[in-house]
Amino acid sequence: MTAFEPEPHPQPQASAYPIDAGQAEELARLLQQDRLITEAMGGLFPEGQTLPEGGRLLDLACGPGGWACSVAFQYPHIEVIGVDINPSTVEYASTQAQARGLPNISFEIMDITQPLAFPDAFFDLINGRSLFSFMRPQDWRHLLAECRRLLKPGGIIRLTETEFGLTSSPATERYFALIAAALKRAGQSFSPDGRHVGITPVLPRLLRQAGFQDVHLRAGAVEWSSEAPMHYAFFKDLFVLFQLIQPFLLKTGVISREELEPLYQQAIAEAQADDFCAIWTWLTVWGHKADS
Repeated sequence: MTAFEPEPHPQPQASAYPIDAGQAEELARLLQQDRLITEAMGGLFPEGQTLPEGGRLLDLACGPGGWACSVAFQYPHIEVIGVDINPSTVEYASTQAQARGLPNISFEIMDITQPLAFPDAFFDLINGRSLFSFMRPQDWRHLLAECRRLLKPGGIIRLTETEFGLTSSPATERYFALIAAALKRAGQSFSPDGRHVGITPVLPRLLRQAGFQDVHLRAGAVEWSSEAPMHYAFFKDLFVLFQLIQPFLLKTGVISREELEPLYQQAIAEAQADDFCAIWTWLTVWGHKADS
C-alpha cells in the first residue's frame, strides 16, 4: 500500500487541549483510555460500519494512535491515516505503529480546526473521539464541512462524544463540574451555563446542518462501581486525568490551589469506598455523504 504524501498544511496553532499531551503519563493514559472505550463500546465499529477493500480511513485528533493502530491491525486491507496537532504525540504514534509492524497506517501533524491537507473525496470513513476536549463551538461547523469535502460519495462520518459520567461521590461530581466550568470559561463548551460540556445534544443537528444524510445515534454506558469488573481501570484513568488537568483548572480560575489538592484526595478516597457507584456514558453519531 503506497504511503500518502500530504499537501502543504498551515502551521498548527497552539493546541487548546487542556493537558500537555506530550507527557508520558498522558500518552499512557490515552492509550489505556482507547482500549477501555473500545471494550466498553463493544468493538471498533459496534454500529456495523464496513470499509471496502483498499478503502481509506481518517482518524481525527488521533493522539498516540491507540484506536487507529487497532483498526489497522484488525483491517489490514485498508489504509489508515491519523492526524494530530502535537508533534511529539504523532512521533510516538508512528513509533508504535512501526514497532507493531503495521504497514497500512501513517500519522501526520495537522490541526483539525484548519483546512486538512488531503484531496477531495479521499476517505471512505472519518472517525473522531472526544473532540470536545479542545474544540470550540465555532470550530465544529468548519470541521464537519471539511469532513464532507474529504469523504467519498456515500462515505461515513463517525463521532463519539461524552458528557462525563455520574457517580455517588460528591468530590468526584464536583471535579466533573469544575472541568465543565473550566471548558466553558475557555470557550470550549456548548453548555449554556457551564454545568456540562453540551456537545451530545447538538451533535446530531451539527451533522445534519453540514449536509450529512441518514444521521443516526447510538448511546452506551458502562458501570465502574466499586465491585464492577471495570472499576479499577476506569478509576485509574479518571484520577490520572484529574491530576494532569489541575493546571488547566487553576489557569481558568474555577478553583484555588488551596482547595484543589484536598478535593482531589477526597475524590480518590470516595471512589475507592465499598459503596461507590458510577456509570460512564457516551454517544456515537454517524451519517453519510450523499452518493451524488
